[in-house]
Amino acid sequence: MKAVALTQYLPIDAPESFLDVDLPKPAPTGRDILVAVKAVAVNPVDTKVRAGRGKQGAIEDPPRVIGWAASGVVEAVGEEVTLFKPGDDVWYAGDITRAGCNSEFQLVDERIVGRKPKSLSHAEAAALPLTTITAYEAFFDRLGIDRDGADKGQSILIIGGGGGVGSIGIQLAKHAGLVVIATASRPETEAWVKELGADHVVNHREDMVAQVRTLGMQHVDHVAIFNDMRHWATAVELIRPQGGIVSIDATDLPMPMDGMKMKAGSFHWEFMFARAMHQTPDMIEQHELLTWVAAEIDAGRIRTTVSQVLSPINAANLREAHRLIETGRAKGKIVIEGF
Repeated sequence: MKAVALTQYLPIDAPESFLDVDLPKPAPTGRDILVAVKAVAVNPVDTKVRAGRGKQGAIEDPPRVIGWAASGVVEAVGEEVTLFKPGDDVWYAGDITRAGCNSEFQLVDERIVGRKPKSLSHAEAAALPLTTITAYEAFFDRLGIDRDGADKGQSILIIGGGGGVGSIGIQLAKHAGLVVIATASRPETEAWVKELGADHVVNHREDMVAQVRTLGMQHVDHVAIFNDMRHWATAVELIRPQGGIVSIDATDLPMPMDGMKMKAGSFHWEFMFARAMHQTPDMIEQHELLTWVAAEIDAGRIRTTVSQVLSPINAANLREAHRLIETGRAKGKIVIEGF
């Protein structure tokens, strides 16, 4: 089968950072399904894995396939599969401990796969799974916000509102009835987050505390850090007493906790691969949440966050997508479709 893989952890400007290769087509067993991949999205986690923090230049033999957001069609199923059959359209993020989606065919556990929204193309659907699972778990599993509106009127500050996770996060938060303050630092991303439903926009390159208080809010009920932890002090200052902060950014930066202690605040990490990586008993929750979001998309209440589509899925286009992500200026999701 065709695949795009790496044999060395290299900067994206190196021509060998991704290579077009032929690999054996896998066969499903157990609860795995074999998916014929139609479209993939590129996420910041892809760029971090490709760059190989701490192992730059290390060799992968056989070649390693990465990529963790896809839409495709079920080709075959393992003997224990009950949720899907060949021919089903599906979307998923996958498991970071296994081969990724940048290949014609991929094995993935059915418990972390959902049926693709009927109203979206494969390219439109591929933009969403990893970011959707991340934002959903961050808000509803980690912060404990009620998905169906019981916390209507509470406020949330989404730092990094224009990125992939922020783009779907704004929509999920609005769906839950929250007042959404999203950050953006450029005119195009400010317009983007407003289009997605943000009630207020502040610039995360300027004094966010002053900007939020200018809106008449001394504190916010929830804070989601969806870019990086240099905003930790701001989040602690703005969170209300007994409020919660969630982050997706692994960091070596200091995280002073005195302010959180004085407010009896809570802090949560979100890592959407944790369920699959550790084979937790509730792995199937990702199937359930993807199913729920698909229904909301088909009902017209949530939209895709794709901003650019490249074709076909090959090494050149993967390099370009990674380059764009690494500029830190991408909005929404970059998708690559078709072998």
